[in-house]
Amino acid sequence: MTNKIFMLMTFIGVPLSVIGTMMHWSNIILFILYCLTIISLSSFMGRATESLAIVAGPRIGGLLNATFGNAVELIISIFALKAGLVEVVLASLTGSVLGNLLLVAGLSFFVGGLKYKRQEFNVYDARHNSGLLMFAVMIAFVIPEVFSINMNKTNTLTLSIGTSIILILLYLAALFFKLVTHRGVYQSAAPKEVQEEEEPEWGKGKAILVLFIATIAVAYISEHLVHTFEYVGETFGWSDLFIGIIIVAIVGNAAEHASAVLMAFKNKMDIAVEIAIGSTLQVAMFVLPVLVLVSLLFEKSMPLIFSWQELIAMVSSVLLMVVISNDGESNWFEGLTLLAAYVIMGIGFFLL
Repeated sequence: MTNKIFMLMTFIGVPLSVIGTMMHWSNIILFILYCLTIISLSSFMGRATESLAIVAGPRIGGLLNATFGNAVELIISIFALKAGLVEVVLASLTGSVLGNLLLVAGLSFFVGGLKYKRQEFNVYDARHNSGLLMFAVMIAFVIPEVFSINMNKTNTLTLSIGTSIILILLYLAALFFKLVTHRGVYQSAAPKEVQEEEEPEWGKGKAILVLFIATIAVAYISEHLVHTFEYVGETFGWSDLFIGIIIVAIVGNAAEHASAVLMAFKNKMDIAVEIAIGSTLQVAMFVLPVLVLVSLLFEKSMPLIFSWQELIAMVSSVLLMVVISNDGESNWFEGLTLLAAYVIMGIGFFLL
């Protein structure tokens, strides 16, 4: 049912987006149209990537998910960087971290917890991911912020580039550790369910074609979406920070968010947690560093420097998630706690 809705949204949204752009429709109408169309297209990208991952096997599948898991947000951010909207890009990446750790995980724990009193997921994966989260946000993000106080712009950018390269290398090493050298070494103590062999939704050729076409469409619409931000912000009184943290982050990850909640409802918590925390790690250790390096090609480069509000919000989210997830269990109240934290931060960023 959901797939049919996304298909209908895509077949209506893409032509209307092209027509609306050519006929110069209202920026507000175009902003809403672009956002809905990108959400529907990201659903197709997710399904195509999942099909390819099943066909290619878990090792290559992990790399595919690393590359395309946050492709929509990466594309939007590249066009935003090209337009010089560095603050919006940093805010959207902050929003992804907060959205995945608090909103997605919170909704997954809450919805799943309403159906099951106690849900379990792989505690070893949770602890492994906790260490990476602590490193990515509390070391790789905080250190450049602290050291840059007494640095000029050139040295700050040099530190950001060095940190970005290290983050990418460590992320690739983490994939290699999890999918190759230590694959299957750390198993959950919980009894294993009978696993059915997964069948890909689409064949290899169709999946590649869908992924290619959807990526081109997202790139086209994202370029025009970026140009509506300023007008929408002025009309509704939204700051660049709020647009990036709430709007762009949710649009870029909407389909992925829905998948995590659905998996939790089906009691497939390992997948739900992997989507929430794994996507956060992709953003922090892969997408953001790549964008720092890509920004060097544009007139205005992007250092790895967040505002103190963004930094404290991300650090708080990581600490809360680590404390809640490290026992390998979840319930609806823990989900509600994460959601409450997200709402408090959302109100704070809205009022800034």
